[in-house]
Amino acid sequence: MQFLENPTRNLFFTGKGGVGKTSMACATAVQLADRGLRVLLVSTDPASNLDEVLGTTLSNDPTPVESVPNLSAMNLDPETAASEYRERMVGPYRGVLPDAAVRSMEEQFSGSCTLEIAAFDEFSKLLGDPQATAEFDHVIFDTAPTGHTLRLLTLPSAWSGFIENNTTGTSCLGPLAGLQAQTMLYKQTVEALADANLTTLVLVTRPEPSAFREAARSSIELQKLGVNNQHLIINGVFTCESSSDATAAAMQQRGEQAIAAMPDAIRNLDRSSVPLNSSGLMGVASLRQVGKSQTDQANDAAELPSIDTYPDGLGSLIDELASVGHGVIMTMGKGGVGKTTVAAAVAVALAERGFAVHLSTTDPAAHVAATIAADEQPGLTVGRIDPAKETADYTEEVLRTAGSDLDADGKALLQEDLRSPCTEEIAVFRAFAKAVSDGANRFVVLDTAPTGHTILLLDSALAYHREVTRQSSQMPESVEKLLPRLRDPDFTRVLVVTLPEATPVHEAAKLQQDLRRAEIEPFAWVINQSLVPLSVTDANLRRRQHHELPFIDEVGSSLAPRVALVPWQAEPPTGIAGLRRIVGSNRSLAH
Repeated sequence: MQFLENPTRNLFFTGKGGVGKTSMACATAVQLADRGLRVLLVSTDPASNLDEVLGTTLSNDPTPVESVPNLSAMNLDPETAASEYRERMVGPYRGVLPDAAVRSMEEQFSGSCTLEIAAFDEFSKLLGDPQATAEFDHVIFDTAPTGHTLRLLTLPSAWSGFIENNTTGTSCLGPLAGLQAQTMLYKQTVEALADANLTTLVLVTRPEPSAFREAARSSIELQKLGVNNQHLIINGVFTCESSSDATAAAMQQRGEQAIAAMPDAIRNLDRSSVPLNSSGLMGVASLRQVGKSQTDQANDAAELPSIDTYPDGLGSLIDELASVGHGVIMTMGKGGVGKTTVAAAVAVALAERGFAVHLSTTDPAAHVAATIAADEQPGLTVGRIDPAKETADYTEEVLRTAGSDLDADGKALLQEDLRSPCTEEIAVFRAFAKAVSDGANRFVVLDTAPTGHTILLLDSALAYHREVTRQSSQMPESVEKLLPRLRDPDFTRVLVVTLPEATPVHEAAKLQQDLRRAEIEPFAWVINQSLVPLSVTDANLRRRQHHELPFIDEVGSSLAPRVALVPWQAEPPTGIAGLRRIVGSNRSLAH
């Protein structure tokens, strides 16, 4: 990998879920340690699998990795840090404020922003204080801070008393309130991140359009904050062994097309390409192979048995979904797993059965929605919730109400906070509330549904207003009516969408926990883009098929009440014909 030719002291790895951040960080750490350099590898990922990858039991302190001299690793647990942080902020109010108000505060400190800030709090102790890591030549961080975190922490007004006195209940000001005591440490941390002689930000992506878009967004946001020393890793680049395997040839072609069309924002970054690893990067031996060609990877695919047992396809769920005759179907999951495509496929399948269906998407490109509209599927209407418009409308409303009595500095801080991801989440939730009321008379299929945290945040806000003001809530009536409907399994069916890989499955499991905390029980899991149902002869793809099996089994045996397996598609599944393909039975694709 090119950036290892002359590496900076600090290396931060970032990228969307499932692209291989942890694998690339571990491989970098092992390869630097093999040179005789003293390396500390740090993960702030709540779902970290460093222990599993390195084969070493880790803790919150540096632990030597026995199989790699000179390498130590540690897992910073942001969940624990966030819990302790939340209690420091909420504890003084127990017994002082009404119970409903305390519950509202707890929920506002339980979301992604608090976790993000707590993670920054943890690794800033390592990055901002040079003495903390003086014994190491290199410090490698798996999971870098987002641009949103850094932007909040560099606001001069973020350290004013306004935060402590804020009562608007908006998204991220509360989590920032407890950080004032360490202003200098954070300042040093942000400066270290922006020092090109000291730090490299490594953007990890896959040769897929959605992953490239996420990498470009992160690159632009961090460059605006002065983090300019960036390197791009394209992980999982596939080269087929023989053009006679149609699936392998199509996979190579799709990757090449995605690379050719990557966004301009990252096109000119220094770049490394890492071949697809067909067997998963577990253990130090495999990490030492990262960057080598596919033909150098071990194992003989000819010895692998055929795969005859696996879950049915998406079509197996349609009968059960259709049985009620109306209601809301929501697809949920992390970015890049195919929520929009699955939602569109379900909507088309229901419409073809004669039901009236409305598909609502927040897909920024709206490619699926536009294709369906052009094909004019009878019984199906397609709408698009524009997050930018909904967020702008919501922001204007908050500034007009909660911000009406603030001074200029207070309004400036409130405006900055309203630019957070949490604000968009709430604004889109309100738009969903308007759309979902139609579910009483027809099917409404919602792509990119609100998270469990958002539901609880809004629910606790309603309780807070009722307890403290004893007046009607400012929340729209549609939101008040929506919450019980989302929790009604006869009205709302949630499909959790994931990929047959470690990180997407474990992140989906965490999402399911959040949903259950919000009293929503998922209806089924959809494992998307699986090679298991396909007939392939390419040796690397056969090994990849077997690598997917443990994750498919984990979902089916312990996580999901129902499972549907969607095969990887040689052609992007757009248009009515493409969406019909992913609903079709897997059995026609079997070996």
